[in-house]
Amino acid sequence: MTAHDPIADVSVISTGTVAIHPEHVGPTRKNLYFWLFTSRRWTAPLPVNAYVIEHRDGLVLFDTGQDRASVTDPHYFPGGLNGLVYSRLARFDIGPDETLTAGLRGLGHAIGDVRTAVLSHLHQDHIGGLPELGGAEIITSRQEWDSLRRPMPEARGLMPGHIDLPHLRWRHVEPEGLADPAIAPFGHGHDLFGDGSLVLLPTPGHTPGSLSLLVRRPGLPPLLMVGDLTYDDRLLAGGRLPGVGDRRQMRTAAQKVNELRANLPGMVVLPAHDPGAAARLAAALHPESRS
Repeated sequence: MTAHDPIADVSVISTGTVAIHPEHVGPTRKNLYFWLFTSRRWTAPLPVNAYVIEHRDGLVLFDTGQDRASVTDPHYFPGGLNGLVYSRLARFDIGPDETLTAGLRGLGHAIGDVRTAVLSHLHQDHIGGLPELGGAEIITSRQEWDSLRRPMPEARGLMPGHIDLPHLRWRHVEPEGLADPAIAPFGHGHDLFGDGSLVLLPTPGHTPGSLSLLVRRPGLPPLLMVGDLTYDDRLLAGGRLPGVGDRRQMRTAAQKVNELRANLPGMVVLPAHDPGAAARLAAALHPESRS
């Protein structure tokens, strides 16, 4: 961290792995529920990433991973048809040393050091660390939070009992105008600390209020953490969409991200489950290691 760079470091930790259906990764023309209940194929294990940003105003998380209780507690998921859908959607493998707390400890941080946790969206594999984050401010978009209040949230992949916990401090942000031509075509977003280093950008589609986080540091490539807008940046760069979400909104968000990529040469896109994300992050932070 320097006088001109409010960020000391950016790291990635993984709270285990997840296998999903290839149609989930996409692209596919099949109806979601058709492939969900008929597909017999699963991907190789994918990481469940959370990103850790050491900012001068406090430790920041982008997403919080999957709760290990989801593989140890038989009552973690809803029952009935919703429970069947969750079991068909993903298969998690999370060891005792792959919790959010353990991952932070490996970086030299305690869970209590986290000042801010930004959630790209409210699906299970992004909110898993919430029970441990009573000392942090939890940020999500207003639109995403409002979706939690609509009828039948569990049928839409949201489990309020693991999200709306009484000990948490929430802040629901709404996009405001950003007078920053460098991040066109995004004209709206939320500058997290007012210094331009961490800017939340609306990228709806996977869920109604999905957010991405643009990280900018002097002399280093910009980073864009995109949650589940894609599961593979090569697919995103080619305009190919995942099999889960509102395709019209996802297409618009993907086009904006790719236009931003063109406007910010060298920008590194970091999805939550892309097996290549950790290596791309390391190369972006340490460009000398590529020579």
